[in-house]
Amino acid sequence: MKTKRHGAGPGLALTVTIGLAGVWAAPVASAAPPAWGACPEAIAAAAPGMQCSTVTVPLDYQKPAGEKIELTISRIASANPAKRRGVLLLNPGGPGVSGLTMPSDLVNRGIPNSVLDAYDLIGLDPRGVGHSSPVDCKFTVEQNYPGNVPPWAEDAATVAADAKAAKAVADQCAANDTGNRMAHMSTANTARDLDRIRSVLGEEKASFFGASYGSALGAAYASMFPHTTDRVLLDSNLGDTALTRESQRRYGLGMEQAFPGFARWAADRHDAYGLGRTPKDVRRTYFALAERLDEQPVAGLDGRFFRQFTYVSLFNKTAYGILAQLWQSLNVPAQATETAAAAQPHAQSNFLSAYLAVACNDSVWPSDVAVYQRDVAEDRKKFPMFGAAAANISPCAFWSRKSPEPQVEINDRGPANILILQNRLDLATPLVGAQLLRRDFAQRSRLVTVDDNQHGVYVFGGNACALNVGTAWLVDGKLPRDSKCR
Repeated sequence: MKTKRHGAGPGLALTVTIGLAGVWAAPVASAAPPAWGACPEAIAAAAPGMQCSTVTVPLDYQKPAGEKIELTISRIASANPAKRRGVLLLNPGGPGVSGLTMPSDLVNRGIPNSVLDAYDLIGLDPRGVGHSSPVDCKFTVEQNYPGNVPPWAEDAATVAADAKAAKAVADQCAANDTGNRMAHMSTANTARDLDRIRSVLGEEKASFFGASYGSALGAAYASMFPHTTDRVLLDSNLGDTALTRESQRRYGLGMEQAFPGFARWAADRHDAYGLGRTPKDVRRTYFALAERLDEQPVAGLDGRFFRQFTYVSLFNKTAYGILAQLWQSLNVPAQATETAAAAQPHAQSNFLSAYLAVACNDSVWPSDVAVYQRDVAEDRKKFPMFGAAAANISPCAFWSRKSPEPQVEINDRGPANILILQNRLDLATPLVGAQLLRRDFAQRSRLVTVDDNQHGVYVFGGNACALNVGTAWLVDGKLPRDSKCR
């Protein structure tokens, strides 16, 4: 079998083949179909109308008879048995994001009835997340942990200080992983879980739709199980089978490409927000505010927070107004103030913990602080808006709960069953990620690009052409040529 790697560190000398995946996903005795019933209370309140169940899987697929964990899955079943094709497994991204409400989310966003007829929509809390045997590093609010996007680094000294904080987080996660579950949280194991769910549901094949990190999961799933995956739709693509350091560094490129859309929007509304009459003026305002807040935080908000908040607000155009409002409130002289954070559990502690476990386990992250110092200096010049954050150090540099297997290899042997959808100016997953997947999956895939700067294409992006292309693939099996949607 032909395998490929791109962006791999020198430590990745081994490869994972489909044969190895088959061994590690060793079959077990036939399981009874899931008993569908009410969803957990919070999920039922947020997404009424779904059914939920649990599926038991091995914690360690190398030891299939060993410790088991439970995964919670959700369903909106096809209401048209005559048109039902099978199941569509779903993942919204992350890693670490709950996917239980995704079937309902897609319905609420107006996914076509033809897709609802063709498939049972299957949501999932991946292993370690939410209602699926969750892990927890026990983050607190007072820690002020920056989360899954690294903080802005001013210089080498900042990186060195951030390295100490990152190591403390890695140590904290190790200390709280008393059941040693984090070492078994990986994209490869989640892909094995997907195939186990397919089997338990009684399906010979399963289709898959994943966005953002879900594209990496889908790439791994289609690579490990080419003969039991049906129609695969990968949206907003990382470019690999994992969220690697290389894909994280591309956040800097993504900000440079996505920001002009907000700058034009704000310039058109200068009389309302006062952020600049031209896109160039708005860009200058960004740097002026960031530098001012570096020197003098306002109401506890510093330049690091400002840059990070701006970055995450560019994911979707619906957040532009809130972002402009914040800029406007900071675009006036103000006295520095300090706020005390309460010592209480962080509301996103499980997400942050699961994110780290999967991201740090999946691929090689440099452990030398000097590498990050060099890259931060380079990317600060190359991508001045956010490069010095995207290249900064993370707890993955010091992670000790390592998975026993290397990253999944792209498998270009198998059916032509992968449609890649990608916005051209995506903030978090720039176009190059989709191009890498298209190259590496070769004849198995097709790429359709959209001239937009949002994160998310099919259903969530709002482009008519992309909706039509994605639906035709899922419902009718029409795999398009490589093409562009305007």
